[in-house]
Amino acid sequence: MAEHFGGDEMVSEVHADGMCIIWDAPIPMSDGIVLRADIFLPQAPGRYGVVMTYGPYGKGLPLQQGFKSAWDRMVASNPEIAQGSSNKYQNWEVVDPEKWVPDGFACIRIDSRGAGRSPGVLDLASATETRDLFECIEWAAVQPWSNGKVGLNGISYYAINQWHVAALQPPHLAAICVWEGAVDRYRDAARHGGIYSEFSASWFSRQVLPLQHGYGERGSRNPNTGELVSGPETLTDEELAANRATQPANEVLDRPLVDQYYAGRTPDVSRIRVPLLSAGNWGGMGLHTRGNFEGYLAAGSSEKWLQVHGGSHFTPFYCDAGIDLQKRFLGHFLLGKDTGWAKQPPVQLQIRRPDEHFTTRDEQEWPLARTRWTRYYLDPQSRTLGTMPRSGDSISYQTTDGGITFSLPPASQELEVTGPIAARLVVSSRTIDADIFVALRLFAPDDKEVLFIGSNDPRVPVGLGWLRASHRKLDVSRSLPYRPFHAHDELQPLTPGEPVTLDIEILPTSIVVPPGYTLALNIRGCDFNHGLGDAAFANAPYQMTGVGPFRHAEPADRPPEVFDGVNTLHFITGNEPFVLLPIIPSRDA
Repeated sequence: MAEHFGGDEMVSEVHADGMCIIWDAPIPMSDGIVLRADIFLPQAPGRYGVVMTYGPYGKGLPLQQGFKSAWDRMVASNPEIAQGSSNKYQNWEVVDPEKWVPDGFACIRIDSRGAGRSPGVLDLASATETRDLFECIEWAAVQPWSNGKVGLNGISYYAINQWHVAALQPPHLAAICVWEGAVDRYRDAARHGGIYSEFSASWFSRQVLPLQHGYGERGSRNPNTGELVSGPETLTDEELAANRATQPANEVLDRPLVDQYYAGRTPDVSRIRVPLLSAGNWGGMGLHTRGNFEGYLAAGSSEKWLQVHGGSHFTPFYCDAGIDLQKRFLGHFLLGKDTGWAKQPPVQLQIRRPDEHFTTRDEQEWPLARTRWTRYYLDPQSRTLGTMPRSGDSISYQTTDGGITFSLPPASQELEVTGPIAARLVVSSRTIDADIFVALRLFAPDDKEVLFIGSNDPRVPVGLGWLRASHRKLDVSRSLPYRPFHAHDELQPLTPGEPVTLDIEILPTSIVVPPGYTLALNIRGCDFNHGLGDAAFANAPYQMTGVGPFRHAEPADRPPEVFDGVNTLHFITGNEPFVLLPIIPSRDA
């Protein structure tokens, strides 16, 4: 038996690349299922802080093999990522152990129940998964190579389940590093403003099913071990189907309102007590923005930090600056090292400018206390935005085209907009419902749109928001002037031709508008599309027209006879439409 491993089962280990590696270590669950983990340890005997991930993406699938296009783009743009490591153990959305183990961390990757080399029924983001992760944390804490402190770190799925398990308060969970992970299953991911997002369907078939346990010989092999990534056995399609819960996309499509399904997959983050670092992405609209802000604000932790960056979904995590941030946080709470984290500001923002220029700025709170919340009213005659209310004739637009745009005057000096945004519109439809898509856009002096690298699309606008008119009911107890919170617990159909008031959440953003540039609000009846064509990469699994995979065009949710028609904006005296912008004065102002 390997001296680093506790328990009755014999497990082989290898020493390679400066690490002791235990492949397929068994972690028994209380119901008898045995999950499988790969463990990377320093070669010297000792007790180390544990960095853990648990998820369905196959612990033995190298990033370069499973996501070659993403890896190639990431390394081409940031060569530092491939340096200082053999890269043999790089995996999708988790830490590279070769860059962590030398600093005294034990890295554990666990295939979630029913995925990879872990048997069982695949039931994503379920209470069972959360309980499994709880038990994995407590198992790792008492192993002979563990110092009893377990931290969680990872992107997306590996971030989302951190919110869930931390709310259960595992005794040995010491810290969580939540990198671009949603909190609210309904509002953050499944249904934006009540409108069905197509992401879950494509993601499940593309990234989960080929890694279900039992996919076996149909799938990949781990080049480090020669073993099948998705388990030693190859099951039939019928056996695989019997070993998974209903496909999430189908469940979401059949559930237009918040119910127990969504409630069971949305944690009560107010119960979280451990130190947390929430790292969000301005360009992650659709899945990787809202939850990091909402989770940070609502978490019950007395020690919590917010970091917000731009760029792609993976580069900020794997680059040197991202690793340094993570190590300083986890080194402080797992290893007790003086990493300088005691001086880390509560909020650290990468303030965004055109051409992917970011300035890191330390803040003390979110939203920023010095924000000048400013209403900019829509002018129906000039199609501009101004600080005086404007009434006038209504404006109708086709819901299948680019909609209507209202613009601020070109900036005479730098104008910073950083924070959450809300729009109030008065809308009618010729049918019983209407979907409102809102985009905050930036245009250069030559009228060309300025787009940004997003987490899942290389060209995204400044900000996005969505709302289905029949979902306009607000949860008054949770709404704020700058962040309306919709109940989504009943449908309120429209009376054709009758105006209703809609308060629309536009996700938090940051942009410094340079002199001569124009900030604009675009209102439309379908997904934003920059009109520049599909910016697809090699082997891209979806079109990239400005919203990535987070499209809203499923006919079963948006029947053309209801949503492909004409909407009308109304400009009624006393109820003039506006957008509320968070204007940030310079600190010298």
